[in-house]
Amino acid sequence: MITVAIAGASGYAGGELLRLLIAHPDAEVVQITSERLAGKFAHRTHPNLRGLTRLRFSPLGDLSSCDVLFSCLPHGASSRRIDDFRTVADRIVDLGADFRLSDATAYQRFYGKPHPRPELLGRFVYGIAELNRDALRTADLVACAGCNATASILALRPLRLEGVVESAVIEVKVGSSEAGNRATEASHHPERSGAMRSYKPTGHRHMAEIQAVLGGRVHFSATAVEMVRGILATCHVFVHPGLGLDDKALWKIYRRAYAPEPFVRIVKERTGIHRYPDPKLLAGSNYCDIGFEADPHANRVVVLSAIDNLMKGAAGQAVQAFNIMHGLPERRGLEFPGLHPA
Repeated sequence: MITVAIAGASGYAGGELLRLLIAHPDAEVVQITSERLAGKFAHRTHPNLRGLTRLRFSPLGDLSSCDVLFSCLPHGASSRRIDDFRTVADRIVDLGADFRLSDATAYQRFYGKPHPRPELLGRFVYGIAELNRDALRTADLVACAGCNATASILALRPLRLEGVVESAVIEVKVGSSEAGNRATEASHHPERSGAMRSYKPTGHRHMAEIQAVLGGRVHFSATAVEMVRGILATCHVFVHPGLGLDDKALWKIYRRAYAPEPFVRIVKERTGIHRYPDPKLLAGSNYCDIGFEADPHANRVVVLSAIDNLMKGAAGQAVQAFNIMHGLPERRGLEFPGLHPA
């Protein structure tokens, strides 16, 4: 068995990771941490795990040796603790933002401060399996991608690799769990309920990751909607004139890119209410559903990408990377198909 610990297991991503790993046939969760809930049972804050684990939270300073340490700490915390983490585990999978970028200048631009450990930038493998599967096989340090970045990159990368993109505008609609489990004025029920609130029309931090992977002229905005889990990225892609991209050509591009992928599905039906990707259908699953439609009246393609932000955008992505790192089948512990209706 591969022994694992979860630092910061009391949050939504940490709880989702615990849910996956206690059922994983090749993993043994030996420790979970929370400063605020030290000494309390996991099911006190993750009631869906009642009867499934007797693990108690311990302080971060009490971490002991394990094979893999998953860090679900708030942004900025992993970089302060990274030396301690590396004495505890041979392999680290960080679900936070600290090591997603390899460029210290880009980090300072998007996060508003210098990176505390710039010498480690570039040492972490970016954790999207569909991009970096080979590097993940031998990785000892992994930085999972941001959830919005994951949906956007998977949507647009096939077109970028084909060299057809002139520019793109991405609008993501996101559920409330993306903001974490700490209550804020924006998450207060009377303020959030029924809202469709644009909260980052420009300058979203995940834009740094999108630019680093896709390059070129790509723009990004984010809107909060009344949904707990899920992201829907609507990507308006302006292609080079004269290419004549129709739906048939787009099918070929996306099949070529994703036919062998276990967790990317092309969704494009001719009729019915589910003919395009819908994050509601993906709750609890590790799938990314991608759809598209060519605009016959303009040099535009609309690409739609849906994920569960806590799964393919966080904990599920981390377990998929964990499987690859240990030579396990990628689907191990991740085969839940989602619910319908939900």
